[in-house]
Amino acid sequence: MHISTFDDVVFFMESFTNLEKQTDHYTTRNYRLDRMIELLRHLGNPEKTFRTIHLAGSKGKGSTASYLACALSALGYKTGLYLSPHLMDYRERFTLSGTFFSEELLVETGRQLQQMLSDFTFCDQWGETYPTTFELYTAYAYLLFKAAGCSWAVIETGLGGRLDATNTIIPEASVLCPIELEHTKILGNTITQIATEKSKIIKQGVPVFIGYEEDEALEVFLAEAQEQNSRVHLLGDELTSLSSETTTEGEAVSYEWLDGRKERLLLAMRGQVQAQNSALALLVLRTLGLYDPRILPAFAKNQIPGRFQQLSSDPNLYVDGAHTHHSLASLLSSFSHLHPGSDNTVIYGALEDKDHTHMVSLVLEHFSTIIISKPGSYKKSDISMLHELFAQQAAANMKPAHIHLVEDNGEALELAFSLTPKHAAILVCGSFYLAGGVKAAYEERKEHYESQLA
Repeated sequence: MHISTFDDVVFFMESFTNLEKQTDHYTTRNYRLDRMIELLRHLGNPEKTFRTIHLAGSKGKGSTASYLACALSALGYKTGLYLSPHLMDYRERFTLSGTFFSEELLVETGRQLQQMLSDFTFCDQWGETYPTTFELYTAYAYLLFKAAGCSWAVIETGLGGRLDATNTIIPEASVLCPIELEHTKILGNTITQIATEKSKIIKQGVPVFIGYEEDEALEVFLAEAQEQNSRVHLLGDELTSLSSETTTEGEAVSYEWLDGRKERLLLAMRGQVQAQNSALALLVLRTLGLYDPRILPAFAKNQIPGRFQQLSSDPNLYVDGAHTHHSLASLLSSFSHLHPGSDNTVIYGALEDKDHTHMVSLVLEHFSTIIISKPGSYKKSDISMLHELFAQQAAANMKPAHIHLVEDNGEALELAFSLTPKHAAILVCGSFYLAGGVKAAYEERKEHYESQLA
C-alpha cells in the first residue's frame, strides 16, 4: 500500500498482529524479544541515538513519564515521549513531550519503516514470523525520535516488562510505578508474579527508582536490583512528607524531602495520584543531576489526556482512565472531595480482565446514579455482566441505586447530562477506552452540549 497520510500509517501498522486487542494469554511465538531485537538491528538501532528513561508499573507510569519528559524539555533537551494506549488519537503515543510531530514527518517516517520492512525476515522453528503492531509502533517511535534529533526519550512499557517490545533499551534510569493485579491472564494472578514481569526492565548497573509499593512487589524489585547490581532509590525513603488537596484550580501538592528541601506546586493534573507521580519524577531528575528550578513551572502546567480531565462545567464532566482498584479508589476520593453530594453521575465500563468485584463496590460507595457503557471494541468487555454485578452488589448491600445499561458512549453521555443537575458532576472512569469514547462523543457534539448547558 502507498502511505500518503498518517491514517495510512495507522492502517499499515494495524494490518499486523495486534496483541493490544487481546486480554487472553499470548503465545511465545508472538510475545517475545528476539524478533524486536532483530527488527531494531535491521533499522540501524535508532534507539541508540538518544538517552532514555524506562518506566513500568500498573498505574501512574504514563503521568510519571509525562512529568519527566516535560522537565527535560524545559531544560532545553529535545525529548521524545512514548506512551500507550492513546485516548483519541494515535499521535498521542509518540510526541515531542506532548506535542504532536508534523504530518510530514509522521508520513515520511512511516514510509521509511514500510520500505525497510520489505526486506526484513525473521524465522523461528515454525518458519517465518512477522513483527506485531506494538513492535512496529515502538520501532516507529524510535525512528521518529531519531529523525527529530531527540537527545532524550522517555519510554513507557506497553504491557509487563520482561517481554515488552520496549525492553530492548539500556536506559539511564529504570522507574517502577505502583503494582496492582492487572492483566492477570497474561502476567500472572499474584502481585509477586506481576512484579516479577515488571522487574525485568531493571538493567545491569542502571539505577532503579521505585514508587510506593506493596511489600510483595517491593521484595521482588529489591531482589532483582541486587541481582543486577543496580542502585535503588525508594521514594518512601527520600520523602519525609507528601500531601495533596484536589481543588477547582488543580492539585495542590506539598513535598518535604529527606535533605530538607520543601516544595509546593499546583499541578494542572488533578488527583491524589499526581502527587506521587510527580514526586517520583522529581526524585529521578534530582538523582540524575537534571534538577533545575525551571522544571517546576513545567510540572505545574503538564497535562496529558484522560487524567481527571475536565471537559465541561454546569454540570462538570470529567474523564479518567483509572482502571485498577487502587487507582479508582484514589480517583473517587479526589472526585468526592471536589464534588461532595449524592447528585453526581458515573459512566463506568471496564475490560474483562479487571478486578470487577472490588471496583464495582467502590463505585457503589460514591454513586447512586450509574450508567454502564461499553469501553470500546478494541479489547474484550462484558457490560451485561457488569450490569448484573452492580445490581447484585447494590441489592446485597441494600444500597439504593439507579443502574442503566447504555452500550453507545454518545447515548450514555446524553443520558448522563439529562440525569445530572447543573450543580453536580459526571465522572467517566474504568477504562481509557471508555474515557476516549466519551470524550470523542463530547467533542463531536460539543456545540450542542454547550448550548444545552448554557
